Amino acid sequence: MNTGRHINEIYKQYSRRVQATLIRLLGDFDLAEEVTQEAFTAALRQWPQQGVPENPSAWLITAGHRRGIDHIRRRQTARHNQPLLADDESATPETDTDHIDDDLLRLIFTCCHPGLAIEAQLALTLREVCGLTTEQVASALLQKPATTAQRIVRAKRKIKEARIPYEVPERRELPERLENVLKVIYLIFNEGYSSSSGDEIVNLGLAREAIRLASLLAELLPEGEVFGLLALMLLQDSRRNARQDDNGDLITLEEQNRDLWDHEQILSGLTALTKALELTPTAPYTLQASIAATHAQASGTEDTDWARIARLYEALYREVPSPVIALNRAVAVAMHGTPAEGLKLIDDLASHKAIQNYYLFHAARADLYRRSGDLSSARAAYQRALALTQQGPEQRFLSQRLAQLDNA
Repeated sequence: MNTGRHINEIYKQYSRRVQATLIRLLGDFDLAEEVTQEAFTAALRQWPQQGVPENPSAWLITAGHRRGIDHIRRRQTARHNQPLLADDESATPETDTDHIDDDLLRLIFTCCHPGLAIEAQLALTLREVCGLTTEQVASALLQKPATTAQRIVRAKRKIKEARIPYEVPERRELPERLENVLKVIYLIFNEGYSSSSGDEIVNLGLAREAIRLASLLAELLPEGEVFGLLALMLLQDSRRNARQDDNGDLITLEEQNRDLWDHEQILSGLTALTKALELTPTAPYTLQASIAATHAQASGTEDTDWARIARLYEALYREVPSPVIALNRAVAVAMHGTPAEGLKLIDDLASHKAIQNYYLFHAARADLYRRSGDLSSARAAYQRALALTQQGPEQRFLSQRLAQLDNA
């Protein structure tokens, strides 16, 4: 591998961690983002001649930290910002035996501070921890980009002005902060598991980062829903190698080659689910993990216990009465019974404003119309879904379905 390509791989793997550490050291989100880019630019200049250092992330953090201090001094604000800077300009993070020594996790808890509105917590974490664009964050949260951008700016300002600490809270404070942290980690995973836009379905880096963060959180706070979320992500991610063909086209769950599923990861997911069921058997992430486990333990679509999945979605809807969950339950009912039964439930959801622009609602409706033989209604629903999705493989899949209907 040439040096330039190696640096690119290092950027993909470490840039968010480097930036998270620089946010802690410099106490400024925007400055940390700026000097992270400067550090990688310096690496592109120096490493081809000097070689890639043994610990590239430490080199990048050191370079970024020094540039950050230079920026602060040039702005003549060093006196005000100095308490926020690390005493050691080498920028090597200190080991903290009381908290998890992981700056990304610290950053998540900072972004999920109760002093921030929930919408701001989610938007800020997806932007700063994952490096998603504002448009991607808006898509993940079903918001307008302008609204998302304003929330991110206000959240950064409040963290700085209120001097919200960059730390994992004390153990006694963790439970009340946990719900939003879990929600954020799962949103990170969702963007990795099924990208909101672009030509790739899976962003392995984001999915793996979310699983890594959940594993760290399970060590810090071994509660049921932490294990439930970890199980859910492990089980869903186990299908990654079967979800696209060699051309990058989408393969539905029904058509996937289950031999390509990561069965070792499935076992890890089932182990985490066992721990979750002992502690929180009817909590939302644990219920979703139970649904994923039902799929994972079936040899194919026809052998799937759809009745159990429908019951689990009913239980999940009681806990979280969301139209998206109701949509998934409708699909499970259709798979267990008939497309007509599922369509009736889906039609009942059509009045929900939150779901009218959700492309999977129209895609699910189209599939059930297709299965029932109503090709005209299926065509209209596929066209609506196609107009709403921004993901390349999904667009190609929906176009192929439309072409199949035309041929039929």
